[in-house]
Amino acid sequence: MAGKQDQVLDAAIELVGTRGLRALTHRAVDELAGMPQGSTSNYFRSRGALLEGLITRLGQRDRDDFRMLAKAPPEDREELVNALAAFVRYATGPDRVRTTARYALFVEAASTPALETIIRSIRSRLVEWGADMLEQVGSRDPAAGAAAITDYVDGVVLHQLTMPDPQFDPATGIGTVVGAFV
Repeated sequence: MAGKQDQVLDAAIELVGTRGLRALTHRAVDELAGMPQGSTSNYFRSRGALLEGLITRLGQRDRDDFRMLAKAPPEDREELVNALAAFVRYATGPDRVRTTARYALFVEAASTPALETIIRSIRSRLVEWGADMLEQVGSRDPAAGAAAITDYVDGVVLHQLTMPDPQFDPATGIGTVVGAFV
């Protein structure tokens, strides 16, 4: 059953990432997911519930992607920088549609308190996870470092989405920010 719910959410992510939030309807998600009409509504009764599900699913998939790209927990500063740079390249390249959906939801959260609460919670867990990695690689202030690196990576990704640069290499900037804390 969870597989079908994930299928619905992944279709919704694809829809938002390619056509924007205005295109997000239960019917459009059902069509894109190749599911019978009413399937999305069975899992998510309202648009708000669907948006909340999307944000949660994006957080899960991002964490899974970072783990896949990092191959193992980074053991030193260089491995951490390389893993973060690989994540940024992936998010702005092969996974651009999902990343575009994420940023559309960030903007929506500015006027939707329930979404903001979920995004804050996911970001908090992400920063804690990042702080653990920074501590493992010798950070002087893992909590502050994780927050700053998360903010920096979010900004770099946004700029690459909105003003693509074919020569884009996030490693230098990420290395500088990580270097301030390790």
